Amino acid sequence: MSGNRVLVAGASIAGPALAHWLCRRGAEVTVVERAPGLRPGGQAVDARGVAKEVIKRMGLDTAVRAARTETAGAHTVDVDGNVLETFNADDNGGDGFIADIEILRGDLSEILHEDTRDAVEYVFGDRIAELTQDADGVDVTFASGARRRFDLVIGADGLHSALRAMVFGPRERFVRHLGLVLAFYSVPNEFGLDRWMIDHQDPASGRSAGLRPLKDPTRAMAMLSFPSDGFDVDYRDIDAQKDLLRERMAGLGWQTPRILAHLDDTPDFYLDQVAQVVMDRWSAGRVGLIGDAAFCSSPMSGGGTGLALVGAYLLAGELAAAGWDPEAGFAGYEQRMRSYVEANQEIGRLHIRSRAADAEEAELDMEALMPLIERAINGAALPGYAGVPDVRASVSPAGR
Repeated sequence: MSGNRVLVAGASIAGPALAHWLCRRGAEVTVVERAPGLRPGGQAVDARGVAKEVIKRMGLDTAVRAARTETAGAHTVDVDGNVLETFNADDNGGDGFIADIEILRGDLSEILHEDTRDAVEYVFGDRIAELTQDADGVDVTFASGARRRFDLVIGADGLHSALRAMVFGPRERFVRHLGLVLAFYSVPNEFGLDRWMIDHQDPASGRSAGLRPLKDPTRAMAMLSFPSDGFDVDYRDIDAQKDLLRERMAGLGWQTPRILAHLDDTPDFYLDQVAQVVMDRWSAGRVGLIGDAAFCSSPMSGGGTGLALVGAYLLAGELAAAGWDPEAGFAGYEQRMRSYVEANQEIGRLHIRSRAADAEEAELDMEALMPLIERAINGAALPGYAGVPDVRASVSPAGR
């Protein structure tokens, strides 16, 4: 083998982004995804700071910006709809509460897939069933029965990563529940949303309900959350999740009853615990992890997509710079990513604590917080990787 045949598990954001950079560094890449195809829609995700630079180096800035939600900003409101606070998309140079680059997860996934589909082998409707590794490679058996050998295997299969459980141990060892459950789904825009997100929080109960505009003006994205110390509903049991959501959101007020009325006719319901993945190492031999599978920072950090995009750039670059030696390549990737990951995870935990606290306790020392925020936005350096192959260098003017 050439020494750089790579299997990537997961085709959401981290997987296709990693495939892009692996191909540019000269690898032969296969992406396996257990779903029958790309998953559309999903929550709005953001790119801030250094992640925007990665998008530019991918040559995808124009495509990503064209698919933005174009949210102008956000209003927090009381139970009667009175505006309490306003945030604009151009705050902090576009890296504020509402990011300049805000895009639906499914739209970003589609852009990344379209960008890589001609150079990458995508296998949908299959998954890794077993793997064994030795000093020279990894033997993989797929659920379909196919058997193949790769030089490296990378898990980009999310918070509930099956590959992580297979290689590193049970999820309970790494997943940290932050005490909140989040749900979102699209609804008809019968609320008069026009480029502005609206969010209502009830400090007394720790619950929230919000509405986010979409590019399609006839639709809106509903967002609901409630506190929960434990989460014992199967994340694959949609009916049980909807029952739980109705029960926990009852009596919240504001637009919540109208939002819940669309639970049974929405095409894209999602509910899960707000959690983080904390691991001492993101690799074991020739198997590594990236994105939420390795270092989920939770939706409350606002940084998960940035971690996936930046991690993809650095992992592919470090592997190629190390001559595809897994020990050296993974070590370089972890060293460059660790501080950036930890800052984003701390932001996520602080956000949860501020929502759960009384108003006085929620007051944060912004002067002390600013260095942490800066590290969470721009805290990963992007080497130029001079001398490393780049088959699309012409679209990446920065850092070469």
